Amino acid sequence: MPPKSKAAAAAAAEPVSVEDLFAALHRHIEAGEFPQAVKVADQVLAASPGDEDAVRCKVVAHIKSDATDKALAAIRAAERLPIDLSYYKAYCYYRQNKLQEALDILNGQEETAAVLQLESQIYYRLGRMNDCMSSYEKLQKFKVDSIDLKINIIAALVAGGRAPEVQAAMKAQKVDLTTRALRDTRSFELAYNSACTLIENKKYSEAKEQLDLAKRIGKEELMVEDYAEDEIEYELAPVSVQLAYVQQLQGQTQEAMETYANMINKKSGDPSSLAVATANLISVKGTKDVADGLRKLDRLVEKSTAPNQLQLIESLEFKLSSRQKEALYSARVLLLLHANKIDQLPAPDPLRVHSYEDLDQLYKIVWLSVGS
Repeated sequence: MPPKSKAAAAAAAEPVSVEDLFAALHRHIEAGEFPQAVKVADQVLAASPGDEDAVRCKVVAHIKSDATDKALAAIRAAERLPIDLSYYKAYCYYRQNKLQEALDILNGQEETAAVLQLESQIYYRLGRMNDCMSSYEKLQKFKVDSIDLKINIIAALVAGGRAPEVQAAMKAQKVDLTTRALRDTRSFELAYNSACTLIENKKYSEAKEQLDLAKRIGKEELMVEDYAEDEIEYELAPVSVQLAYVQQLQGQTQEAMETYANMINKKSGDPSSLAVATANLISVKGTKDVADGLRKLDRLVEKSTAPNQLQLIESLEFKLSSRQKEALYSARVLLLLHANKIDQLPAPDPLRVHSYEDLDQLYKIVWLSVGS
């Protein structure tokens, strides 16, 4: 290989300007090339140590790459710099389901739109729906016009047992939840959450109509993205479970049971959908097949050294709503009681059961019967 010319060697040795590095950094971020963005951010920091924009870009790029541990490491490395990265730290903890730690960081922060949105999502996962709605109400002053925000408000109201308030809340947001309007909006999440509202309000025929619409929109979107049939079935499992639940509520129990059983046996759904299908199937079958019901529920519970300790598997603990967890706990307690497995009954936990009035009453009945 011939030696490089002096001009070529000089060009190779010439350092890239910080301005050019930032231009490259911007291109990588715009293109969604986040690992490359991290590398360029490191180049900027090598040339200009402590540059605030480069530090922020590096942290965000790690977060966008789902590398929250690396993002936290970058935040720790910048602790001595006069840069406030508290929001990003809280967001990383939120993504890692360290919810109380995330909330503690946000406490005392200026209530910006971003902080309030993150705070509301944390409250939602913690099951603190009134606090969640309080954060959403504070967000109104920022006039955030986001379909995702509106969908989240519906979900929070439904999860908090406040479904009758949804129509008024959406009217204030200028959102039309009629099926005709939802067809035009073509938002899968909006149609699905609107249907959940209708179920809570006992409008089952309308709910089925909107669930069918959500399923059609979702399937069309996934087909455009070249999803296979089994992948589409998996992605739309939440809708299938809700459709079966509507059938159950309308007295079509055999059809509902077939959907639940088929989904559970084929594992054709995400963990949350499978858990809801399991609880619903048990509620329909009752105590006809206690052993089978317990086997299905045991798949959802962490294996613990203490036989009477109950903890859902990690993929469910922060995905299910308080009411869905309540249904699972109730079903397991009743099945254990009918199976005469009193020693396996989970001990009443006031921290867990505190807000579940029906479950709290159930525990009282169970433990009274045990003591008698």
